[in-house]
Amino acid sequence: MGLKEKLQKDLVTAMKSGDKVRTGVIRLLWSAIRKVEIDQKKELIDSDIIGILTNAAKQRREAIKAYLEAGRADLVKEEEAELAIIETYLPAALSARELEQIIADIIAETGATSRQDLGKVMPRVMQKVKGRANGAEVQAIVRSKLS
Repeated sequence: MGLKEKLQKDLVTAMKSGDKVRTGVIRLLWSAIRKVEIDQKKELIDSDIIGILTNAAKQRREAIKAYLEAGRADLVKEEEAELAIIETYLPAALSARELEQIIADIIAETGATSRQDLGKVMPRVMQKVKGRANGAEVQAIVRSKLS
């Protein structure tokens, strides 16, 4: 079962159980997916949907950070609940060791030796770890290995 089908099924389940938070989050995700499909005039595949879900999760993390700085614990709790729901649809995150191994392999494949080669390495790493690692974390590891 693809992600779209899983989201549809979970939306029906959430609506039947009266879970307003889960229903709202899934509707927002579904809306974002449909918007991209309409804009691109094609049906999205799971890897495209993972990108949309990753962006939604990133937005929630940024909102949590902003609300913490503003001292809004009530809104932090809401965003954390939404983030937890979104993360159930994302693939499991890579461990630091797995991520470092992938980066080391790609650096070896590309023959990168300095920070000037960052542009060769980053796109290949991000394509391989899409949805399973934070871009800032990946960039920090790549920079440390290339310096």
